Amino acid sequence: MKKEVKKRLVRRLNIIEGQIRGLQKMVEEEVYCVDIITQTSAVRHALSSIENVMLENHLSTHVISQMKSGAHKKAIGEILSVYKVSKKK
Repeated sequence: MKKEVKKRLVRRLNIIEGQIRGLQKMVEEEVYCVDIITQTSAVRHALSSIENVMLENHLSTHVISQMKSGAHKKAIGEILSVYKVSKKK
């Protein structure tokens, strides 16, 4: 994984961790339902952002490396695997 990508992901995951703790507190304090739903939507969006960064990293490092080394079938398999996972959303 690229160092700058790892740094961005760890930062984002720390933010998500805080959001989750905030959600737990909101539930415990019986905050207005719509406010909790709004926050869960923000967490989902943040997780989706993590997935997008990971996908970009994977394609631009591992898959490109496989293509350059002649492992075309493996690279295609990786791309299809990622595609199938993304379709399950």
